[in-house]
Amino acid sequence: MRLSFAVLLLSLLALVSASAETYRLSMLPLHSPEEVMERISPLALYLSVRTGKNIIPVIFRSYGDYETRALSGDIAIGYQNPSVYIRISDVHEPLFVAEDSLGGTRFRGLIITAADSPIQSIEELRGKRIAIVGRTSTGGYLSPRLALMEKGIDPEKDCHIIEATDNTQENVIFSVHMGEVDAGFIRESALHMADTYLPPGRIRILAEGQWIPNYCLSVHRNMPEAVKTAIREAVMAIRPEDPVLKSLHIQGWHPIDDAAYHPIRSLSPP
Repeated sequence: MRLSFAVLLLSLLALVSASAETYRLSMLPLHSPEEVMERISPLALYLSVRTGKNIIPVIFRSYGDYETRALSGDIAIGYQNPSVYIRISDVHEPLFVAEDSLGGTRFRGLIITAADSPIQSIEELRGKRIAIVGRTSTGGYLSPRLALMEKGIDPEKDCHIIEATDNTQENVIFSVHMGEVDAGFIRESALHMADTYLPPGRIRILAEGQWIPNYCLSVHRNMPEAVKTAIREAVMAIRPEDPVLKSLHIQGWHPIDDAAYHPIRSLSPP
């Protein structure tokens, strides 16, 4: 069903304008390729119709591949977390920040432990093994890291950091469950992603991370101003409950500029 849906949308995109300029739109691969395509295809079609340009949805299989393609100019329109946006901000500029039902235009990570862990406070994580989603993950690394740094602990220097296999939220949770690590960093919305596979009550929240700006929609800085303006106007015209928003699992968009990322830029990994 998902692939058929994507094929249909791509066929419709081809009918928008055979001669119009083509721009590639992508989303950070937080989910499976099929789900990413399902999420972004309606947005690509909508923007194509509203702007008169061919906006084609493309998918990449890793955070690193996505970042490389964005920096090389292969991605004209990107939808990514703040950590990755900061890494591509020399070539991309943000237009909008997403709003969702959990944290509005912000989101955060969680620091989790096994329910029977003796660890009861952030301060006790010094010297401990911590699983993270990846160093370019915002909820699964940056947000919890900021919470630890407020307590005088830099996980990179004071703890043993272990990146999860395939950089997935679920594998962080499994590592905590299996006792392979003492704690884990995950995005707040991922807390129950592995519930089907774990005994009830196996995972405990030790602390919340700091709030961070939500995912942003960005465009390549060399994109013609007329096209940027057309995209801005098209996004601003999307109404609540529109299928485009439902596909992305968000409630709306709010304008944002690069200055919003200055407070976290110096703390993001190089």
